[in-house]
Amino acid sequence: MTRFFTCFIFLFVLQINAQDYNDTLNAIRSAEANTALLQMRNSQNENTGNYDVKYHRLELNVDPSQAEISGEVTTYFEAKEAMSEITFDLADNMIVSQVLQRGNSLSYAQNSDDELVITLPLTQAQGVLDSLTVSYSGNPISSGFGSFEQTTHNGDPIIWTLSEPYGAKGWWPCKQDLIDKIEAIDVYVTTPEFNPSNESYVVASNGLEINQTVYNSEKTTHFKHQHPIPAYLVAFAVTNYEVYSHQVPNNGNPFDIVNYVYPENLASAQASTGVTVDIMNIFTNLFEEYPFADEKYGHAQFGWGGGMEHTTISFMGSFNRGLIAHELAHQWFGNKITCGSWKDIWLNEGFATYLAALAIENLDGEASFKSWRQQTVNNITSSPSGSVYLTDQDTTSVNRIFSSRLSYNKGAMALHMLRRKLDDTDFYQGMQDYLDTPALAFDYAKTQDFIDAMELTTGENLDEFFNDWIYNQGYPSYNVNWSQNGNQLQIMLSQTQSHSSVSFFEAGVPIRVIGTLGETLDLVLDHSVNDQQFFETINFTIQEVLFDPDYHLISKNNSITLSTSDFNFNSDITLYPNPTTSVIHIEKPEHIEIKDIKVYNSLGQLLLQQRWTPELDLNTLASGILFVQFQTEDQIINKRIIKI
Repeated sequence: MTRFFTCFIFLFVLQINAQDYNDTLNAIRSAEANTALLQMRNSQNENTGNYDVKYHRLELNVDPSQAEISGEVTTYFEAKEAMSEITFDLADNMIVSQVLQRGNSLSYAQNSDDELVITLPLTQAQGVLDSLTVSYSGNPISSGFGSFEQTTHNGDPIIWTLSEPYGAKGWWPCKQDLIDKIEAIDVYVTTPEFNPSNESYVVASNGLEINQTVYNSEKTTHFKHQHPIPAYLVAFAVTNYEVYSHQVPNNGNPFDIVNYVYPENLASAQASTGVTVDIMNIFTNLFEEYPFADEKYGHAQFGWGGGMEHTTISFMGSFNRGLIAHELAHQWFGNKITCGSWKDIWLNEGFATYLAALAIENLDGEASFKSWRQQTVNNITSSPSGSVYLTDQDTTSVNRIFSSRLSYNKGAMALHMLRRKLDDTDFYQGMQDYLDTPALAFDYAKTQDFIDAMELTTGENLDEFFNDWIYNQGYPSYNVNWSQNGNQLQIMLSQTQSHSSVSFFEAGVPIRVIGTLGETLDLVLDHSVNDQQFFETINFTIQEVLFDPDYHLISKNNSITLSTSDFNFNSDITLYPNPTTSVIHIEKPEHIEIKDIKVYNSLGQLLLQQRWTPELDLNTLASGILFVQFQTEDQIINKRIIKI
């Protein structure tokens, strides 16, 4: 499964009740950005690119009271080209004692580039599968968020790993470059049976727990994970956990959510984690079955302030509902499908942010979801520039890559606007088809892959949408100029852009019309050109017109004005006679080039359309108020006439 270099996934605490979470988000994003500097200083290791990893068996020995690890890692690998040696990533402070292949010792060397280079006894031909076993030990040097941490909680020892971004090589020999995924792993962790307080040590890791074996006061716990996984998502933790489960019905195929928590936090955790079942049901109903339902989902408490979405088991600094939702969302968007480059990080973080917001919508209702949208739009529009998709230059800035405003929030709101554009049926079907695309499922994806999946499902051309909201920068500001003439509402919708990269944002613009007796009419105006005029039949007297009152659109600095000029916004064009019985004459300045002329009735129905001509024959049209619309290169000019 060889694909392009991919990014890793970042985590933050989303306040699921839609309170202002931006300070928390920015603090965690800042920590992530500082850590990511380590990754950016590590170039892709070309020496590991000549083989695909198929399988790892990790047989590890740890004592949570000591910052040490020893063990054996067996790797099955397939040659992508003829190869006489194989290179693994392994920190140079780890001591390799032996490399075996079918019982035979192989020559090897470690270097200061954190490489373990093993000489193969024979040249391995392209396409040939082989294996070997590395025995090693050492005191891992922690990096990143804490790639291998030995510490305590409430005085009790704990060891936990968090290998994002490049910490896996700190504690086991692996292939860290994210150019393919390991197809399956077995993890065996051997520990003392009890801690110093005579409490059982409990191990948490990826996949299903197969068994526990006790021998000579040591306990070996075996986990098996049988889905593709990158090295940075392989993890384990050991301490005196209390373990309890929630069961997900999963339409008659139940699986467990297994929670590993500190004894001192058991009561509070039990009061918090039950909602995971509700959120799991929401995501399953909206998208697809949990990708790892044949194994488990779980939480393991650990000593970092955020969370990390290790495949099948998220390591949690707390059991905040927002954090639970965000990390669970990554199991679909980040773990099943992983973003295919730094530029596409929104495919992980924007998606997980929006799914956490969908949990708000489904658990707390529309008012809370609206509050989330309002806060998110305010954050996005706090600066006039910035795109969701990154440029090559952007990828040299960790703060830009992990911008909470762009990668997280604008990415999430872009998904919300796409949902509004397509309608719920097509949006969710497109998302399901994206997750189910054979070339992407349990692999890597780029933004164009997502666009292709959505277009294939909906049959719509989405280039304009993604160019405006994902690839380019800024947001629109609108002016709504309206008037009421009897039962006719006339709206002129104008737009300016905060950044020159977008000449015009095509969007469905939400408008709410409120009557003097409390009547309400919600409209979505298909705004395709500037100064566009819309006609709507209204059966009540209008008191107020509101622009996007529910915050469905990324915009700012919008204004609404009541027109007193009958929409004659350009006096340079003259129509006569007015009123008329049949033909009207049109006079315009030479510098105005009119491309098309359209005539509407008072119900907003298009009656006549033609290319530019200085005369317009209305003889076949019924009497009444007519609206003549002139389309120029960059604007729409509207005039009103009376046909008698």
